[in-house]
Amino acid sequence: MEKPIGTFGSLFWSFFKIGGLTFGGGYAMIPVIRHEIVERRRWITSDEFLELLALAQTSPGPISLNTAVFVGYKVRHYAGAVTALLGTILPAFVIILLIAAFFRDYTRYPLVESAFRGMRPAVVALIVAPVFNMLKGMRFWAVAGALAVAVVVGFFGVSPVWFLLAGAVGGVAYSLFRKGDSNTSTGGAA
Repeated sequence: MEKPIGTFGSLFWSFFKIGGLTFGGGYAMIPVIRHEIVERRRWITSDEFLELLALAQTSPGPISLNTAVFVGYKVRHYAGAVTALLGTILPAFVIILLIAAFFRDYTRYPLVESAFRGMRPAVVALIVAPVFNMLKGMRFWAVAGALAVAVVVGFFGVSPVWFLLAGAVGGVAYSLFRKGDSNTSTGGAA
């Protein structure tokens, strides 16, 4: 059995910071999550992060919670998954509780409305940044395919689920083809 690579405290605190300091939803959290779990804590590699991100996007529920569960499980198994999930949820729960208790109609306050309007460009940048990071390791044909899918989904309203399924089937077929090709080149020895 492999040794756990992080403590419950570091797992909780990492996702607590992510949940409490990131505004704009799950996609805005992606660069923050990546920095914390790949670069700072080194709990997973960049390749594992891309795979985890694809899995988190195809799983039901918010991407930030799915990511927390998957990373928590990798770091400390089931208890780690629960710890990371609680770390992600707790800040939003407390913030919403405070807003509900003290700012019943907080959007009517001009200062609050101005703050949210000012955060919008930063949120857009946080959503776009991971796209550029993911493009760095991709080949030209993969980038061209991704752009084509984005155009079809964005302009023609085709569900992205079909492309995810096609990509999964294509990946499995390619893997089987490569495996069969390597068996043929080695003489087919089993």
